[in-house]
Amino acid sequence: MKDIFVHERGLCESDEVGAGTRVWAFAHVMRGAILGAACNVGDHAFIENGARLGNKVTVKNGVQVWDKVTVEDEVFLGPNMTFTNDVNPRVAFKKAPTALTPTLVKRGASIGANATIVCGITIGEQAFVGAGAVVVRDVPAHALVVGNPARRVGWMCTCGEKLGRELACACGRRYREISTDAGLAPL
Repeated sequence: MKDIFVHERGLCESDEVGAGTRVWAFAHVMRGAILGAACNVGDHAFIENGARLGNKVTVKNGVQVWDKVTVEDEVFLGPNMTFTNDVNPRVAFKKAPTALTPTLVKRGASIGANATIVCGITIGEQAFVGAGAVVVRDVPAHALVVGNPARRVGWMCTCGEKLGRELACACGRRYREISTDAGLAPL
């Protein structure tokens, strides 16, 4: 695998890793995982076979990305956040990979440290999941969600700033609400 960096104490078994991706010490990328170009996989991260990461994804230290999780381009996965892929796991009743529940994180989303993403949901484009949140339902585009269970407490600009009531940002971007479920769209 040319054009990628794997730390001497990192383990990258996948042949499907894009150019410029870095895998740091004690991280493990399993065979069958797909990582795009220019990703950064921090220490002690684990990416299981069947997981798919787009381009320019940041995976901070201690993150777990399981089979059936798809992460689109330019997503930030904060330290020690985790995904799940089985709604009702039982050790004595091992499920086939086809029985696992997929999760989708859309382009530009950010997930804070120690957040838990319960499987079967979609996190919308440019959404922001606060640190420690437990996400159990879909998150609309540009939504800011916090708490356990996570609930929307505001809207976020593409630049990462929280939006006020007028849905305008100091960076010059303006938005309109499509619906509470769909989120925001740029004007």
